[in-house]
This record gives sequence, structure tokens and C-alpha cells, in this order.
Amino acid sequence: MTNRLRVWTRRRPLAADACFAVVMVALAATFLLLMPRELRPVQLWAALGWSVLGAAPVALRRVAPWPAVGAAMATLAVPVLLRHAPATQGLTFVVLTYTMAAHQRLRPAALAALLLWMPVVLANVFTPVDGVLDMGPAYVLLNNLLTACVAYAVGRAVQARRQSTRMLRERARIAEATQRSLAEQAVADERRRIARELHDVVAHHVSVMGVLATGARRVLPRDPDAADGAMATIEETGRATLRELRRLLDVLRTDAEPAAELAPQPGLTGIETLVEQVREAGLPVTLRVDGAPASLEEGVALAVYRVIQEALTNALKHAGRASALVRLTWADGFLAVEVTDTGRGPDPAADRIGHGLVGMRERVALYGGVLRTGPRTGGGFRVYARIPLESAGAVPA
Repeated sequence: MTNRLRVWTRRRPLAADACFAVVMVALAATFLLLMPRELRPVQLWAALGWSVLGAAPVALRRVAPWPAVGAAMATLAVPVLLRHAPATQGLTFVVLTYTMAAHQRLRPAALAALLLWMPVVLANVFTPVDGVLDMGPAYVLLNNLLTACVAYAVGRAVQARRQSTRMLRERARIAEATQRSLAEQAVADERRRIARELHDVVAHHVSVMGVLATGARRVLPRDPDAADGAMATIEETGRATLRELRRLLDVLRTDAEPAAELAPQPGLTGIETLVEQVREAGLPVTLRVDGAPASLEEGVALAVYRVIQEALTNALKHAGRASALVRLTWADGFLAVEVTDTGRGPDPAADRIGHGLVGMRERVALYGGVLRTGPRTGGGFRVYARIPLESAGAVPA
């Protein structure tokens, strides 16, 4: 009920303030009727009419605040000329002072208070109204100033509270928008990460399939058995590629997928299989492990696997007739991954960095490591990654 009343008063301020003025007149009439007969005005209906006139500016206090102030100031002529103040006049001045202080800026509110109360003070000092109680000018002056100050202070306090509420709501809105933006950014980052995973896996498999298909076509006339083996590898690799595509696209479409339906991510144990696949694709690869291996977290092991996979895929694409070496070095405090080839190296005319190198750098940097890539002395290309074992969560095997 209270909320509905607030909504109604905000939507129809003129009707609400008119009802307020009617209530003021009704209270004034009740006050006059309850007064002792000897204290009542001689002309009771005239007094009620002046009360209506004194309360009329309240009906305009929000739709036309400055005309309401002017009308209230005009009603001061009533007590000056008739020597009788309407019962609603004092309350009207209090309500208008509060309204201007609560809805206007500081200077307009202060100006309105001065315009309302300075004539009241002057009228009470120089032309005091005869009343039942004999009050001196000093008392009347103090009473009016105190009333004006209280009404003005309450109005300013209400305005400050409203401004504070608006600021809090705006901050809450901005915080909510920021949180929503961060959530959308996190989703976008995750989708980009999945896209990089898709690039890493599919690019490697497609490169292997292309090389195997080329080799099978060349050896088919003279060695059908070798061609058949290559085609079988192409078939298996193609199926694996389709499975990876289906899984990753399902993740992109639904943003979630039960972990039980997915195969485990490759790690250090899958490096030998990876090297064997690249070797079958036509690039001789040697795997060397130095030092005592340690057990790594799955994320670090996946990062190492992807770095080697991307480096060997690039060697298949760009090295030409060459050989490659994959070297894992387990030392005190770090794991070094080095992939080198003896090929012709990258095209000097290519001046942009591919997504594969960017992905490798991001993966290694995620675990506090460093990545260096570039041509080797004497020809070929070198990919070197160094990951601290402490940040990688390594446990001695």
C-alpha cells in the first residue's frame, strides 16, 4: 500500500499536492471548530476561506515551485491588511521551504528560503498581528527563524539522502555491468582458448594426413604394402581429428560437457606416440630425455605436450627435407624443452607471428616459464621452453 501511494504521488504530483492542501484546510477547520467560542474569529466562514487561500500554493509546490513561492509571498498581504493570519499560512511556508530545499540546488533553495521568510520576519516585527497571547517581536522573530532553519535543514538532509541513494544505485549498476562484462570476457577468453586447442590438435593431424597422403601416392606403384600402411594411418588420424572436432565443437556450443565423456588430455606419456606419428609422416625425429623425470600437474604436462606438438607440426610444414630432435632436460629447479630441426627454417618474407607461436608463449608464461624461438646457427629452427618445476608443482618420480 505504501509503495503504491509513493508511485501515485510521483506520477501525479499535482493531484497529490492538491490532496495535501485539502488536508491542511481540513486540519485548519478542525482547529477552528475546536477552539473555545470566545477565541474563534467573528467571521468563521471568512477565516476558512482565507485558510483555503493560504493553502493553495501547496498544490503547486512540485509542478510549479517558483510560482508557488510567489503566491505564498502574495498571501502575506492578508495578515497585513486584515490583521488576521490564516491558520494554514504558517504551515504553507514551512512546506514550501522544505520542498525547495529538498528538490532544488543549494543557491535556489537558499534564495527561496530568504524570499519566503524575510517578508514574514519584517511583517511580524513592524506590523505584528493581534492575538490572544501577547508575544514580543523578539520572540516572534526567533520562532520564525528557528522554524525556517529546521524546515530548510530537513529538506537539505532529504536531498542529500536522495543523492546518496542515487549514487549507490549508480555504483551498483556500474558494478553489475562490470561484473557482467568480466563474465562475458571470461567466456570469450575460454572460447579463444578452446579455439587454440582446436588449432593445435587439428593442424597437427591434418599436417600428418597430408604428408602421409603424399608419401602413399608416391610409393603406391612400387610398394603397395607401405602405401596401405600409410592409408591406414591416415584413416586413424582422420577419425581422431573428427572426434576432436566433435568434442571441441560440443564445448563451444553448450559451454559445458561432462568430463566423463571426454578422453584425458595428452601429457608427457603421449610424447613418444606423438614423435612416432611425426616419424611415420616422413620427418625423422629423435627423442632424448636427460635427467630424472618428475611427475607434473596435468596442466603443465599438457602445455609441454602442446609446445612439442606445435613445434613438430611447424617442422613438418616448413622444414622440408630435414630431421628433428626433441630434448627434455630435467634439472634442479626447472624443466627444459627443446625442439630443433635441420630444415630450411621459416620464410624470411613472413613478418607476422602465427597463432601457434603465440599459443606456445602463453602456455609457457602461464606457469612462470620462458619461451625462445628463432633460427638455429647453421640452419634450421629452434624452439626452447624453460618451466620452473616449483611453479609447475613437480613431484620427484
